[in-house]
Amino acid sequence: MKKIAILFGGRSAEHEVSLSSAKSISSALDKNKFEPIFVFIDKDGTWYKENDIENLKRSEKLFVVPGAGENFLVSERGDRYQVEVVFPVLHGTFGEDGTIQGLFEMAGIPFVSSGVLGSSLSMDKEASKKLLKHDGILQAEFLSFREKIDISKVERNFDYPVFVKPANLGSSVGVNKVSNREELQKAAQEAFLYDSKIIVEEFIIGKEIECSVLGNENPQASLPGEISMEDGFYTYKTKYINNTAKLIIPADLPKEIENEIRRVAVKAFKALCCLGMARVDFFVRNNKEVILNEVNTIPGFTNISMYPKLWEATGISYTDLITKLVELGIDVYEKKSKLKTLLDL
Repeated sequence: MKKIAILFGGRSAEHEVSLSSAKSISSALDKNKFEPIFVFIDKDGTWYKENDIENLKRSEKLFVVPGAGENFLVSERGDRYQVEVVFPVLHGTFGEDGTIQGLFEMAGIPFVSSGVLGSSLSMDKEASKKLLKHDGILQAEFLSFREKIDISKVERNFDYPVFVKPANLGSSVGVNKVSNREELQKAAQEAFLYDSKIIVEEFIIGKEIECSVLGNENPQASLPGEISMEDGFYTYKTKYINNTAKLIIPADLPKEIENEIRRVAVKAFKALCCLGMARVDFFVRNNKEVILNEVNTIPGFTNISMYPKLWEATGISYTDLITKLVELGIDVYEKKSKLKTLLDL
């Protein structure tokens, strides 16, 4: 039985989403194969060992020791806790952007999800869009801005409505659909609260489709699913509070469009150097044009989240999916461990 640290919470606007995801993973975890260790990161960045994921006490602080491998978690008293693999359930900043992955690399511990490069590339919407465009993947047209938005430039390039987004965040936090100059200025101010860089995207009328990808060198794509909602777009409240979105699994699409979505999802996964898992989001315009929206390397794992639901529809149960993801993370670690890091003189 492997000891697996479920790492959740974090210094992110998606903190609460992470708690819900971690609880779902804990419930579905195969207890015959894994012994869970709950590690909670508070909003101030402090790490705690928790005995009960449903009742957080914040009583035992933890520290990370670089290079300690399985003993990388140490308490204030000096106790070391053996961990054989980490499942980070940290959405957004300091969890999905490569920072925590770098910490795992320095600690010398296997972990689930993409590495530093795949995480940071996928998290940064500007960087990922440029790279995916180089690979010939169709996407929404966009502009990026740092520190201040140029409204005249937006209006020269796009008609209203447009979407305004922080460049590095997820779960639709700080995202707004705007229909005029006043709304654009207000939405930009909100987006800049979460990131020093924002993007403005053209508005695309079409079905919102999501596809799950699983694997390392030879990833596979799930059946795609459709999100139908009344809010105009998939907002944070729609996803996690109101629960008003309707998930259609599998999506009602022509077979050739379904195949194209799965093909492009895998292509984007590889282009962004992803590993383990990712949820790839699309628009389908006029039931014939596949337009990639974004790639999420640590997608939501709540009981209403698309990533596990899509794999369940494709033939992999929630419990088996978690086991496969852990095995993929260990596989990456073992292969990297065989590489030389020092020069023999």
